[in-house]
Amino acid sequence: MKSFDELISESLTWRLEGWDFSSLKERWTESLPPWDYREIVSGQLSTEGSLLDLGTGGGELLSSLRPLPRRTYATEGYPPNVPVAKRRLEPLGVEVIQTYGEDNSRVPQRGSIPFRNESIGLVIDRHESFVASEVFRVLKPSGKFVTQQVGSSNYRELNEALGEEEPPSGVRWDLNEAARQLQEAGFRIVDKREALLKGWFADVGAVVCYLRAIPWQIAGFAVEGAYEELRELDKSIRQHGGFQVTATRFLVQAVKPGAPWPHVASSQTQSLSG
Repeated sequence: MKSFDELISESLTWRLEGWDFSSLKERWTESLPPWDYREIVSGQLSTEGSLLDLGTGGGELLSSLRPLPRRTYATEGYPPNVPVAKRRLEPLGVEVIQTYGEDNSRVPQRGSIPFRNESIGLVIDRHESFVASEVFRVLKPSGKFVTQQVGSSNYRELNEALGEEEPPSGVRWDLNEAARQLQEAGFRIVDKREALLKGWFADVGAVVCYLRAIPWQIAGFAVEGAYEELRELDKSIRQHGGFQVTATRFLVQAVKPGAPWPHVASSQTQSLSG
């Protein structure tokens, strides 16, 4: 393994395009949820319908869904991702709109989706903030919302190792809170699942790359401010062969009243194992 200083120096020049983390393959790994988000979404698509992907990233997932509905749109709030998403999605006939979403845990909720009332048949959301009342507003009667989210306790071991509290005092984002917000907005919950998954960092450079790509994991993170903690983490990784963290994921499917949901709902909890 390279020296601590070499790993840190390389991590500060690392660049991410869209949400393609393939350059960190084998240096940062994470087990998959027991459900297949892509398969669940694919089962809800209708070529004659309309689809909105909230927080499309670089359009990686959306571009893999075929055939797309005749009217498909995507939003993205992280400025560097917008041109990446446009290059990938616009040739497929997808309009990409730059916007933003407020943190789900804030009360009162703020933020808006730039679409007319009851104009979209299916809204999907993978790891993007959403305002439940806004999703409800833009969906047509019997419209569906499918979201996979990252819980606020995600990678808590990493925050603890670097001396940061997680989640912040008074803030918690989990399956129960998401379901509460959606039901309060008027949705009927038809499927909800959660899982604890294994994550693994092979070196401290991969940790810094992750924190630079996911700035909300530790707000205001900078190598200079966490230098000693990173050096201690590097020593631990070398001693133990890596650094294990716990990823929190949950899935919710909801419907806006107006027609029966087309499949039987399921609810399950998966624990970290193995």
